[in-house]
Amino acid sequence: MTPLLRRTTKKKSSDRVVTLVSKPGCHLCDDARAVVEKVCSETGASWEEKDISQDEALYRAYWEQIPVVLVDGEQHTFWRVDPDRLRRELGG
Repeated sequence: MTPLLRRTTKKKSSDRVVTLVSKPGCHLCDDARAVVEKVCSETGASWEEKDISQDEALYRAYWEQIPVVLVDGEQHTFWRVDPDRLRRELGG
């Protein structure tokens, strides 16, 4: 069945986890962090930050796309974070 036809259970915002994959000294990462922190505080979602330079698997997967935002482990966006789009994804 295609993903568009699957029924999914909507999670409450407070059950969602946003992961910011970043690296030190990255100005886009600083911008993304501010957006993620603000949207998560508004929606009640939790968030974490992972340093790509400390994780070989993350580095291999995302080195060209930093910063990367994952929602519940799935890639949501990269480079620039649209706060309205993230808010909608989190149900807020």
